[in-house]
Amino acid sequence: MGNPLLDISAIVDAEFLAKYDMIPNNAILAEDKHKPLYDEMIEKYQVDYIPGGATQNSLRVAQWILKKPNVTVFMGCVGQDKYSKILETKARNEGVNVQYQYTDRVPTGTCGVLITNNGNDRSLVASLAAANCFTIDHIRKPENRAYIENAKFFYISGFFLTVSPPTIMEVANHALKNDCPFMMNLSAPFLSQFFKEPMMQAMPYVDILFGNETEAAAFAKEQGFGTDDLMEIALKITQLPKKNTKRARIAIITHGQNPVILAKDGIVNEFAAIQLPPEKVVDTNGAGDAFVGGFLAQLVLGRPIETCIRCGIWAATEIIQRSGCTYEGEAMFIEE
Repeated sequence: MGNPLLDISAIVDAEFLAKYDMIPNNAILAEDKHKPLYDEMIEKYQVDYIPGGATQNSLRVAQWILKKPNVTVFMGCVGQDKYSKILETKARNEGVNVQYQYTDRVPTGTCGVLITNNGNDRSLVASLAAANCFTIDHIRKPENRAYIENAKFFYISGFFLTVSPPTIMEVANHALKNDCPFMMNLSAPFLSQFFKEPMMQAMPYVDILFGNETEAAAFAKEQGFGTDDLMEIALKITQLPKKNTKRARIAIITHGQNPVILAKDGIVNEFAAIQLPPEKVVDTNGAGDAFVGGFLAQLVLGRPIETCIRCGIWAATEIIQRSGCTYEGEAMFIEE
């Protein structure tokens, strides 16, 4: 579950970021001052429309790698408009079984993706709109309940904490009761700060937690870990209280071109990222989502965590060579 958004992506200049009080490599929710941003982007720059929303992106990438349609089911709320049609068509074509909740009150959510610094930096400003309207009754419909009953793995982005914590808790309890892995993502620094309560309500249910270096640092600060060492932070995340004692929590921290950190069973390991020449890096926007997609693709096949991480790194490397969270051709991940 997550927030289905249509990404409006463009390469912009630093002045444009500054105009809207935005900083590189950050993710925020749109405020009133950001309302004109989307139209101005469309007017001033060459924009791409790409199906987005972190969770939906991850599932699209997982489907690309798995080469078998409808392994994944995605739920989130959209408006009854052309944007939701674009989203649904694209996601279904890419193998994701989307089961949207529809609202006629507000339009489908959009996310401005502002790319700067030769594609190395990206700043996201999300206008959740319809995504905010998701309600728990959607997962209680018999047909959707059946998808939940049949699922063996559950992944929810941290962004969904701003939308429907009761839904997260209901699914988390179901996963616990059925001993299914429940996974979440820190998703953005502001969530650890301003949505700390629902995040920490869900945390005891989390079997695998993902995050990048800035998200992990913000989380550590809010939790009073007293360290900015990413390896120590990953270890401390695994030691937070946990409901399912049959499996220890795993923490995974991505860090751009630096190694991916894995904390598991009291041990911290690093996995080297694939180094690309700078001219090959087009857009880092979808890297984190793609990493999770690659990871999930191997996890559902029962592969070891190390293989899952290597596939995550491979997927992220593929995605950053294109604009937005997009891909082409056949996924050719080969485990060494």
